Amino acid sequence: MRRWCLLVLLLLLVDCCLCQFPRPCANSEGLRTKVCCPVWEGDGSACGALSGRGFCTEVEVSDEPHGPQYPHSGIDDRERWPLAFFNRMCHCAGNYGGFNCGECRFGYWGANCAEYRESVRGNLLTLSTVEQQKFISYLNLAKNTISRDYVISTAPRADMGENGENPMFSDINTYDLFVWMHYFATRDAFLGGSGNVWRDIDFAHESSAFLPWHRVFLLHWENEIRKLTGDFNFTIPYWDWRDAQSCEVCTDALMGGRNALNPNLISPASVFSSWKVICTQLEEYNSKEVLCNSTGEGPLLRNPGNHDRRRVPRLPTAADVEFAVNLQQYETGPMDRFANMSFRNVIEGFASPVSGLAISSQSMMHNALHVFMNGTMSSVQSSANDPVFLLHHAFIDSIYERWLRKHQPLRSNYPRANAAIGHNDGYYMVPFMPLYRNGEYFLTNKKLGYAYACLLDPGVCKSFGHSSWSRSVFWGLGFAVIAVIAVLICCCLYCC
Repeated sequence: MRRWCLLVLLLLLVDCCLCQFPRPCANSEGLRTKVCCPVWEGDGSACGALSGRGFCTEVEVSDEPHGPQYPHSGIDDRERWPLAFFNRMCHCAGNYGGFNCGECRFGYWGANCAEYRESVRGNLLTLSTVEQQKFISYLNLAKNTISRDYVISTAPRADMGENGENPMFSDINTYDLFVWMHYFATRDAFLGGSGNVWRDIDFAHESSAFLPWHRVFLLHWENEIRKLTGDFNFTIPYWDWRDAQSCEVCTDALMGGRNALNPNLISPASVFSSWKVICTQLEEYNSKEVLCNSTGEGPLLRNPGNHDRRRVPRLPTAADVEFAVNLQQYETGPMDRFANMSFRNVIEGFASPVSGLAISSQSMMHNALHVFMNGTMSSVQSSANDPVFLLHHAFIDSIYERWLRKHQPLRSNYPRANAAIGHNDGYYMVPFMPLYRNGEYFLTNKKLGYAYACLLDPGVCKSFGHSSWSRSVFWGLGFAVIAVIAVLICCCLYCC
């Protein structure tokens, strides 16, 4: 009985955590008043104010100037986020979090959010078969379960009426919620008229917020899966692709092998062969000036390795990663894809991991993996349809964490002004609700409730690499046990 009570308590605490649009606010009243301060059911008050969890307040956005990449103003809903939709939202106190302050900040647990707990993200290839299968089943459950708490917008705010008389929101499944969020942050800006768009705009890539934005994206995805499954020990695994010669995770037992009859499709032996993608018809959306909705648009495509080798001659190496981690400066120069000797630009893949100089003719590091997958994941706006996206970005995040721990930068090292639109320190990340400023996630994950197996024991990461015996290690046994085994093996080899 006690265990059931604890489970119910945890379910309540993880009830409301992320964006896109909270259901309580996605209606005419919310649009008309521009207020999104939902009631916390724990005490029946907006933002849990009666319990001291938070309060409803004006949203204050940064007025610092952004870079020249986007010369327009007042035409896109994402400018000065989230003011096109709401100007009053919940501000949570202490360790409370969520759009109604009904849950805890990342890493905190308990009725009063006073308990700090750290979970560990492991290498997918070294998880036990049971853990691997559980991860696949969770992905498929998310793909087939409508999000209870969130909806997506299917049209620009202007199409919903001046007073919100024509709200245009839609249900979406839990997995596709995140696909849509990634699309919305990266889509082109409509300038008026069929096909008249501004393409040099991206609130999650090509500038300073690339790493903080995807860090928050993964944290929210992880929390949503915990809420959906009731498995509060769940963590997103990563794929350590350093020095890989192929897509090692692209097997029927994991992320899906290659279809023997059509190499662009997933093997029918994989559950992912039945998945339908969304947000792939980009030119059609631009032509009609509409947003992607939750309608399936065809099968998941993937043909790893059969890509343009002039653009991606090889996958990233361990040496590439070390070069990036040793770079001193997070951001430099124009703070976009042309930045030289910038850790962010090298790890994102617009600058060489050998020289540090920007190169427009090739895709490297992060970008290289997307091109290498040669399918749905190769288009920025639709890439999150492929679940390999999660494994890839978890490993990118682990490299970001290595850099943060090595250099221990002050928040003042993160650009306060003149980064591309949406990327300054004080800008709220698009399209997250509750709100998060970019600079708030220019900090180590030691404060966010998670860690990486490789960073807890770097020797484990180096030893595993891509060796033939790596799958036999059961990550769930615990890193202390693994460390002891590693020492014993080394001793035996030395003696022999």
